[in-house]
Amino acid sequence: AALKDGLRSQVSAALKEGRVTPTELCQRCLALIKSTKFLNAYITVAEETALKQAEESEERYKRGQPLGILDGIPIAVKDNFNTAGIETTCASNMLKGYISPYNATVVQKLLDRGSVLLGKTNLDEFAMGSGSTDGVFGPVRNPWSYSKQYKEKSVPKSPSEDEESNWVITGGSSGGSAAAVSSFTCFAALGSDTGGSTRNPAAHCGVVGLKPTYGLISRHGLIPLVNSMDVPGILTRCVDDAAVLLGSLAGHDPKDSTTIQDDFQPFELPNLTDVSKLSIGIPKEYHAPGLSSEILALWSKAADLFKNAGAKVVEVSLPHTRYSIVCYHVLCTAEVASNMARFDGLEYGHRSDVRDSTESMYAATRREGFNDVVRGRILSGNYFLLKQNYEKYFVKAQKVRRLIANDFVKVFRSGVDVLLTPTTLSDAAPYMEFIQEDNRTRSAQDDILTQAANMAGLPAINVPTALSERGLPVGLQFIGRSFQEKQLLTVAKWFEKQVQFPVIQLEEVKRHDNGVFQHQKSASFS
Repeated sequence: AALKDGLRSQVSAALKEGRVTPTELCQRCLALIKSTKFLNAYITVAEETALKQAEESEERYKRGQPLGILDGIPIAVKDNFNTAGIETTCASNMLKGYISPYNATVVQKLLDRGSVLLGKTNLDEFAMGSGSTDGVFGPVRNPWSYSKQYKEKSVPKSPSEDEESNWVITGGSSGGSAAAVSSFTCFAALGSDTGGSTRNPAAHCGVVGLKPTYGLISRHGLIPLVNSMDVPGILTRCVDDAAVLLGSLAGHDPKDSTTIQDDFQPFELPNLTDVSKLSIGIPKEYHAPGLSSEILALWSKAADLFKNAGAKVVEVSLPHTRYSIVCYHVLCTAEVASNMARFDGLEYGHRSDVRDSTESMYAATRREGFNDVVRGRILSGNYFLLKQNYEKYFVKAQKVRRLIANDFVKVFRSGVDVLLTPTTLSDAAPYMEFIQEDNRTRSAQDDILTQAANMAGLPAINVPTALSERGLPVGLQFIGRSFQEKQLLTVAKWFEKQVQFPVIQLEEVKRHDNGVFQHQKSASFS
């Protein structure tokens, strides 16, 4: 029963009172990981390490000296964060077998607070994708594919079609982390967010996905994709828990010069009762091509919810949003080309057996180590960075990025507190349908509503809102002012309480789970 409770209100109290032990929690989560192996959410399960950490936590509780609210709490980490002693692969042949000598700052902070690291979660190779389908370890399956809600609504197109061909994607690139939280195998997980890679899978898996302000959380030890946009993301089952993790992770890190200099003060979210002083902005440009009528109606309904509660709801314009995805593609691939240059087969990771020359070894190593998606982005990025193209593409994209960021500044200066937008264009696509289009096309479509917040460095959060007609989760996104996470999360918590997102019912997975889900009655901790 503890698996469904909130960190602050229930689980921490249960651990302190001895009603459940860290070892019991850990064992329960490990059992769930094994029984949901078919989801392919985890690349590495650190069972021995996790049980040892749980035992150490148990000793602290016995002495009455827990390290805080996260002591003994099982968590998972996306496999592009370095973890000492545990393999870090980025779901790529290039890093298969690589074990980092140090922990990422965010991982170390969680361990310092007594968290139990269960393992590393699956992703698109080097976090390049929006489906968690392009990693070398195979695609991640959305837990909702096996829910009672989806099964009741999903009608096979042909008699031969079964759940093995009817499952839906998690979104990406942090799909493994989102699936891990959604299927109760951990209490919280770390993802990364460069263009929506935490919020997108959070929307598809019915969990909370927070992308903090750029610079609020250290990137040290997060294997970089796009340095100027990468942010560690937080995935939980409720907004309160996202605030708990943020309080533990945020703050200055001497190892990351882009982090804020000031100390971060953790906060407890108030229960907002009066929203009459709030101004909610509805950006008209987010009514994007391809936005499903179902999500449009849900977006409108959410705006009415705020309006009827007394908040001021205003339509706003972010005129340069239309150029955002093209601009993002240029900047993303340019930085990818630079970042991927370190994988040359000399210092760490895969090294080809080709020995004709150093150059041929480089080329063979990168051909064998990277998939087509990564190689394609490297080629695009190097093209944009050529001397004759640098001003025309890269510099121009940087200028457009500034215009996009300024649009947000103007809107927030006009008195708007928080922006309300869709997170995704539709609910999760079936895997067989998703792979009909190439990675670049899919990423351009799926990032369109999320990546502008990364370009501007603003905090944004996905809140699971309702189930679609197909019985799959749909989320809405709130974008806040820079470094105003408390306000953003407070509004998100109020909204979460109003919508009462339905419970995931996984009892139908008996073929896989031997009834392990039968006691899971809530989709959130609290």
